[in-house]
Amino acid sequence: MASRDLAALGYRRIVILLVALIIVPTALMLTLGAVLLFLGQESWNLVMGILVLALSGAVVTGVILVWVFVRREATLSRLQSDFVSKVSHELRTPLTSIRLFTETLALRRGDERAAQQCIVALERETTRLQVLIDRLLDWGRMESGHREFHMRVTDVRSVIESALAAFEPTTERHNAVLDVSLPPASLVIEADRTAMEDALLNLLSNAVKYGGDPPKIAVRVEQSVREVRIVVDDNGKGIPVGEHKRIFQKFYRVDDRLSREREGSGLGLAIVKHVMKAHKGHVELESSAGQGSSFRLVLPVVGG
Repeated sequence: MASRDLAALGYRRIVILLVALIIVPTALMLTLGAVLLFLGQESWNLVMGILVLALSGAVVTGVILVWVFVRREATLSRLQSDFVSKVSHELRTPLTSIRLFTETLALRRGDERAAQQCIVALERETTRLQVLIDRLLDWGRMESGHREFHMRVTDVRSVIESALAAFEPTTERHNAVLDVSLPPASLVIEADRTAMEDALLNLLSNAVKYGGDPPKIAVRVEQSVREVRIVVDDNGKGIPVGEHKRIFQKFYRVDDRLSREREGSGLGLAIVKHVMKAHKGHVELESSAGQGSSFRLVLPVVGG
């Protein structure tokens, strides 16, 4: 039996025990309390009825809390199980490629063309592996509260340019079409440059993975008196309105079938949300099924 099935069975048994040992006796106590309260004529009957009702109310509250926590833990356990499965798959893919390319190098010694191709492929796969590991470590630091953000006044234009430079290899590999409108260098924010570039890079990567064929991505900036919005639009299938809040949860991905075909751990948007919260900002999403998606990193303007 799969571990997920065993976990589900365990939580089911907890629920059955709650019903058998707490809910049923509590219902009987409530009935007894009501009878004593309304039919009793002696003062002790009234006191007893109030005590039973109070105890029953406390038990009901406890049951509700336990029920909520059990459901929450069950959901978290399922998400973590999915996460481990997905990360294992993502780690296995580059590691398998690295092993195959090293074997090819060993078998075809002296073949310079094959060696060059293998070296390029090894560099690509090791970079992919490093990015995944760095993301997992970064998320671990955020979850534990050990992630430090070094805030400095910086211009939005340079943040976008740095993220686009890091994104350029992905753009070429997927034949993505970019439409970039850069803001003036005078537009500044207080931010951790590395964290902001990573957040923007996450949005760009998602736009490529879930965009159209070919992906068309627009990057622009919207400014108001107190806020600046870094906007990333794509031409993908869009995200149903009911999923807008859930996609920012850790490990969550909209379409699990599609996630098997797309590399990623399901942490990207959760990291973006965490980064924006640390910058006293937030993430906005405008999307609907079949209409593409528009993500906005909303930040306060320095002096705004």
